[in-house]
Amino acid sequence: MSTDESARAPQDFAGPRWLLPSALIHELSPDTHGAGRRPRRTARDWVVDFSCFLLSVVLGLAAATSLGDEPGLPHGFAVLDQTLGAVACAAVWLRRRWPVGLAVATVPVGLLSNTAGGAATVILFTLAVHRPFRYVAWIGGAQLALIPVFFWLRPDPDLPYAGVVAFTVLLTLTVIGWGMFVRSKRMLMLSLRERAHRAETEARLRAEQAQRLAREAIAREMHDVLAHRLTLLSVHAGALEFRPDAPREEIARAAGVIRESAHEALQDLREIIGVLRTGESDDAGGRPQPTLAALDALVAECREAGMKVTLDHRIADPAAVPASVGRTAYRIAQETLTNARKHAPGSEVTVRLAGAPGDGLTLTVTNPPPRSDVPPVPGSGQGLIGLTERATLAGGHLAHGPTPDGGFEVRCGLPWPRT
Repeated sequence: MSTDESARAPQDFAGPRWLLPSALIHELSPDTHGAGRRPRRTARDWVVDFSCFLLSVVLGLAAATSLGDEPGLPHGFAVLDQTLGAVACAAVWLRRRWPVGLAVATVPVGLLSNTAGGAATVILFTLAVHRPFRYVAWIGGAQLALIPVFFWLRPDPDLPYAGVVAFTVLLTLTVIGWGMFVRSKRMLMLSLRERAHRAETEARLRAEQAQRLAREAIAREMHDVLAHRLTLLSVHAGALEFRPDAPREEIARAAGVIRESAHEALQDLREIIGVLRTGESDDAGGRPQPTLAALDALVAECREAGMKVTLDHRIADPAAVPASVGRTAYRIAQETLTNARKHAPGSEVTVRLAGAPGDGLTLTVTNPPPRSDVPPVPGSGQGLIGLTERATLAGGHLAHGPTPDGGFEVRCGLPWPRT
């Protein structure tokens, strides 16, 4: 926003009101509310404009009473003086729309008319408030240069020449200086309001970003948890579908796994919905979140579901791993086991876990090529994206890709700081 535009932005002023008449103080109001559009006058604008007009008329009448005291002033010139003064007073109503044009017009008018002095002062103040300094410098400088000429042509009958010139110059400089001060204060207030608005916008964006991150975290948690449970359901339901003649004990065991997985999935879903409703984190209530110590139970659950899982656990004390790091490693292992069960059913999966404080935690999950006689469960690939995001948020990294023998491997490194 340019300097000129900022001065025309709507602002209120709360400065000392004893330095200028209230009509001039209200000149802080802008002269326009939009480029190329005529502003609509409010009741306050009408009051202020009428006050400025009345002030100009009073000063003009006071000057008109002194015209008869000027020696050698022709009657026709006195009539011209008062006519120009009346026109200048009427022009005060237009000072908001054309502050520069009216200020330029008052330069020669002020040289010819003494009664136009009050209107010229009001218009000059309006110019200083609503326009940049370059306009005030040229127009105000011209008025200051013509003051000695005016009093040389029409000397004051009661005051000495030097005194009246000095007083008028000081008054003009005061009006210009006060108008520039008002303009600077308005620009400062506008800058502060813009900064406050920018701070509010940034705070709103941060809140929206926090909400988005929270939704993404909930989506990752829902995917990691429910995908594991629902995959178990799919695998055992598929086994029952393709082997209707299986032994009774195997069918009962598969049905039990289906029932338990469905129960766990519903429980996890209730907890996630509770978090969405209350806005509380998982740590605020509900079942405790899994840590690295629960990895053995996860592998055992997968083995009970019929998976072939080899666990190479090289961490002596899983409880020493920070809870956030352990939870991230558990979720990554859970998702990779789920993916292996979906895309390489019947294959043996190897889970390797190693690390030490200061060296970091390393998790590797590898599965051989899938068997050709078992159809895989289709997937969308969103799980690997969520795992990468989860590892990055934890300060680690995750890489995945096929192995030389046609299998698939997921490698994850997580920070494990020294205590």
